[in-house]
Formats: sequence, C-alpha cells, structure tokens
Amino acid sequence: MNKHLLLILLGTALASPATYVTAAPADSASVTPKKTAGKLADNPFASASKLPYHYPAFDQIKNEHYGPAFTEGMRQHAAEIALIAGSHAAPTFDNTVVAMERAGQMLNRVSIVFFSLTGANTNPTLEALSRDLAPKLAAHQDQIFLNARLFQRISKLYEARQALKLDAESGRLLERYYTDFVRAGAKLGDKDKQKLKSLNAQLASLATKFSQNVLKETNASAIIVDSKAELQGLSEEEIASAAEAAKTRGLKDKFVIPLMNTTGQPFEASLANRALRQRLHEASVNRGSHGGEFDNRQVAIDLARLRAERATLLGYANHAAYGLEDETARTTTAVNKMLGELAPAAVNNAKAEGAELQKIIDAQQGNFKLAAWDWAFYTEQLRKAKYSFDDSQLRPYFELKNVLENGVFFAATKLYGITFKERTDLPVYHPSVKVYEIFDADGKSMALFIADMYARDTKRGGAWMNAYVEQSTLFGTHPVLANHLNIPQPPAGQPTLLTFDEVRTAFHEFGHALHGLFSNVKYPRFSGTNVPRDFVEYPSQVNEMWATWPEVLKNYARHYQNGEVIPQTLVDKITAANKFNQGFATTEYLAASLLDQRWHQLTPAQIPKDALAFEADALKQAGVDFAPVPPRYRSTYFSHIFGGGYSAGYYAYLWSEVLDAESVEWFKENGGLNRKNGDWFRQQLLSKGGSMDPLESFRNFRGREPKIEPLLIRRGLQSGSK
Repeated sequence: MNKHLLLILLGTALASPATYVTAAPADSASVTPKKTAGKLADNPFASASKLPYHYPAFDQIKNEHYGPAFTEGMRQHAAEIALIAGSHAAPTFDNTVVAMERAGQMLNRVSIVFFSLTGANTNPTLEALSRDLAPKLAAHQDQIFLNARLFQRISKLYEARQALKLDAESGRLLERYYTDFVRAGAKLGDKDKQKLKSLNAQLASLATKFSQNVLKETNASAIIVDSKAELQGLSEEEIASAAEAAKTRGLKDKFVIPLMNTTGQPFEASLANRALRQRLHEASVNRGSHGGEFDNRQVAIDLARLRAERATLLGYANHAAYGLEDETARTTTAVNKMLGELAPAAVNNAKAEGAELQKIIDAQQGNFKLAAWDWAFYTEQLRKAKYSFDDSQLRPYFELKNVLENGVFFAATKLYGITFKERTDLPVYHPSVKVYEIFDADGKSMALFIADMYARDTKRGGAWMNAYVEQSTLFGTHPVLANHLNIPQPPAGQPTLLTFDEVRTAFHEFGHALHGLFSNVKYPRFSGTNVPRDFVEYPSQVNEMWATWPEVLKNYARHYQNGEVIPQTLVDKITAANKFNQGFATTEYLAASLLDQRWHQLTPAQIPKDALAFEADALKQAGVDFAPVPPRYRSTYFSHIFGGGYSAGYYAYLWSEVLDAESVEWFKENGGLNRKNGDWFRQQLLSKGGSMDPLESFRNFRGREPKIEPLLIRRGLQSGSK
C-alpha cells in the first residue's frame, strides 16, 4: 500500500504549510470484474492517465466522477486485500508485502486528485463529499489494519525477517508494515477493535469539519473597508488588490482585506489606521471562537478527547506519546526539553524587542501600550530606522516570474544541473496555474512541476507541496509535483510583486519539490517526502539559503520596470537585518508548538471543557503568555494539528531547523552553490526518501551528528543553550 493511501487511511494526511501525497502508479493486475470496467468506462479514474507522466486529466475530471471512483476504488482495494489475506499459500515478501504495496491503485488515483483539489480549488460539492467520505475511509482503513489473517501473514514474515535476507529497502518496508499495523491496533482484542473503529470514524469526521470551518470562517471574516482613506500606508498595488477583492465579492466602491491563515496579518505592517489594524487583528484571532456555524471550540475539545482515548486504548500515555514514537524525536521528553529550553530566551528577546517598539510609540506621543496589532507596524518603522529600508523598497525587485524562473529554478540548475521548460499543452484546474517539465543534467526528462501561486477563496491558506505522481522503480513512475502559495493576485495587467517572506517561501516549497524530484527508491511507501514529519521540513529549509545567495539574488532580483539589479546597499541591509525581530518570530512559533503539545499530552480525564481558558492557561504555564506576541495559530484555527497531520508534531519545523542550520554551514564551508555540493546532497539525502533512517542519511551527508549551536546563533538564542 503506497504512503499516500496509507496516510489517508490512517487519517494523517499532512496539512499546511506542506502536504505530501504519493504516486499514482501505472496499472498492474487488480481485482476488477468486467462489468465494473464497463460501468466506469468514462470515469477518468478508472485507469491511469494517458497524459505524460500520468499527469491528471484535469480537463476531463468532473465533480460527479469522484463519488463513484471512491466507491469502486474502495471495493477493488478491499477485494485485493481479501485475496492477500485469504491466500492458502505460505506468506512471502512478494505475495504479501509487495502485493499490498501494489494494491489500491484506483483508490490512490482518485484520492490524490480529490484531496489535492479540496485544498487547492475546492467547491461546495467537493466539501460535502469530503464530509461523507471521512468516516467511510476510516472504516476502510480499519477493514485492512484490523484484519487478523492479514496481520498474521505480516507477523510471520516479520518474525522471520533475518532469514529472508531481504535487501535494505525491502527489509525496511517489511518492518514499516509491521509497525503500521501494530500502531493501527492490529494486536487489540475484538471488543477494543470495535471501540477503535468508532473512535477512528469520529476523528475522521471531526478533522474534516474543523478544516472546512477554518476555510469558511477565514473567508467570512474578511474585513470590508468603506473608503480608500482608511487604507493609508498601503501601496497603490495593495489598494488595487483590495479593490479587486471587493469587486469579486460584488461590493461596489468598497475594499476587502482577506485574512491569511496565520494569526498575524500582512497588512498590519503597513496600515497607519490603528483602529483598522485592531479590527483586522481581532477578526483573525477570534476565528472559530465567537459562535455561529463555523465555531471550532467544541470541535477542538472533541478531537483532543477522542485522540487521548484512542492513545489510551492503544497502550500509550497520551496522543503525543503515540505520535512521537514514530518520529525522529521519539519521546515527549525530548520535545518538551527542546521547546522548554528555547522558550525563556525567545520570550526575553521578544520582550526586549517590544520595549524598543514602545519607545517609538512613546516618542510619537501615541499614549497607548504596545498591543499585538501594533507589533508589525512599529517593527517596520524600527527596521527602517535601524537598517534604512522596509519591505516596500524590496518588492519592485521581486516580480513573481523572475523569482520563480530566474531565482528558484536558476539555483536548482546551478546546484543540480536540472533545467526547466514550460508546458502549455497540459490541462490545469485553474487558469493561473503553470506547468513546467524538468530535465536532468544529461537532458533526460525527469518530472512535471505544477506552480499554483495565487490566493483564492477556494484555496486553503498557507503554502505547501504535494505530489500527484511519485517516483517508484516498482511501477516505473516519475514525479508530478506541485507547489502552492497564497500570493494576492493583482488586477489584470499589473505585476505580481512579492514580499521577501513570499520569496523565501517560494524557495522553501521548491525544496520539498526537490525532495520528491530526486527520489530514487523502489517502493512508493518510501518515495520522496515520505519521511517523518520532524525531518520532512529539513531539505526545504536548506533550500531557503539560496534566496539570498549573491549569484542567485542578482539573477532574479531585478526591478520589474527597468530590469536593474537590486542595489548592493539593499542586499547588505537584508543581510544585516537577518536576525531582526527573531524574538517575535521564535516566540510566536514556540507558543503554537507548546500549545500543540499541551493539547496532545492530555489524558482523557484531563480534557478541558473550555478551549480558550485551557489555551490561556497552557501558554501561561509554558511561559510564553506575552500578549503582544500571540501564538502563530490559536487553537480554533490551528489546522495543522486539528485538521491535518501535524497533531503533536508542530515542533517539527524547529527540530528540522537544527539540521538545516548545520547543512547551511556545510554548504558555506564547501564552496556554496556548485554541482559537487548539490550532487552530494542529492545522492546522500534527497534521493533516499524514507528508504533508510533519516538521521543516518543526515550523518552520511554531514559526516557527524547534528549540533544545535548553528541554530542558536541564527536565531540569536545563544543563551538558550545554557
């Protein structure tokens, strides 16, 4: 069973900012009666796409195709599993484990496209179907993982694994299957299995409800502004974008500020109108917690309770202990130690930064105390005072097409020798989406890359990567990868000018794509980004370093009007400001990470009755309750942990950054942007996927165990190591 299907069945498909799904392999032998083939003859999911690389035929896929394809896909998959489990032949690696890896191809095809588009381009029909499918897919999961005869076959192979003399990747696959089954409840008694089935169905439905509530509430909470005068501080391009957003909502002579998924909103940095900043901020932090049909307070509580009950049933102290066992961190003790050690230094830095901002407010006779909605606005003033520049000076040099093709792609060409060619002959699911073919250094075609860069009401917030097809020598497939950002789309004819954060995000997400692109494994279960959550962010964070690498920056950072290269004076200021506002950035992230751990280290008896009161107490207990710096996500719109697969795993970004900071130092020590370095990183790490222990991959690349010091220096947290 490939990893994408496994993740869907286990209810752990990853969420923003990065979603990872796997291959839609070419058809092989399956259990499909002739009458079924006839019934679904016109369904695009009935067989593998005939487009290059099995690229989805988006122009042929209609809403009405999904339901029947899911029904038939689950039927086929169940029949295939029944044949494997009921076989009278003695279990072998091929007739059991590889057979499972090959099973469920139709279900995999429809799942990949469906769950990709419910994130990238949803509609009410897809949302309704998603709610209907959630408990059905959970039940389908249980039908497989709680099948006693199937587990017996896997157990026999696992117990005899040394005698089987499997190659390293096959041996790891057998061990992973055994672990997956045990963690899914295969060793439970019949009564507990029934209870587990009920918990899984409820959890699947609630997670879907939470995610859909967040999207709907975010759209409904957009700020409507009556006059242009209220938007003082925004650029003409930003004002035009706000006018266009109002126009698309049928609001004449108005302006609309859409909300982004994080607590902090980008326009808070520019809006001079403090009342409007406060209104924008409060609309953001109150999402899902002020009553109405999209309220997520009870949903979060119910999810935490059911997860705690499931963990107890499976023999774990809490849900975090269950989740972390399968990550590189391994234990709640390790995660608590890292977060706990970093929090005091981060909060102290944030308070020092806040004191500087208060001085500016007082000097301007503001007569108010610094609040959360003031932070970004006065931070920009402080940045300008300290470094003589602000984001508005940078944006003209960061035009989207240049950033992508002459920045992101250019760096990849220099490092790995790969090249890109736009494909306009392939269908897309939205007019703004672009497709590129990628070629290896020897000129051979490697993959297709989908660039979906613009925000829209039908798209969830954040940025992420997913794969419609993943590399696998078992199936002979090559990747079809996608990056998704949420850049506001300007009016027709206007350039798309990015903030530096958006530039960095583009490099980050392409780092995930490179992880999928260079995968060189046999089994889809291990392809590309199918690695532990606290390792998956590492390659993408490394790729961010090239955004400011001099050779790369000068190639893409060109003024959109005259083509002039970004002045060195601005480049120097970007570098000098690198550690600026790191107290804020680290604190808001740690607050969210600690909140995630508090929710998921609860036992069933400890589940609170009031979500917001629990959140406030959790932040206070963790020492991160600094009002001007709220968590990056509050509980009621924390889709990573309640709607997706990062429950008890949001710490992963910082955990991965330890490896990232180490790797950046290695690249610098070895000459930076060159093919020798890129080929080594590709060979030792990016190509391995999940086919070997990820920390072993890192050690093979770096030559030693990771150290935390480079991260502490990067974030200005040296005191956190004491």
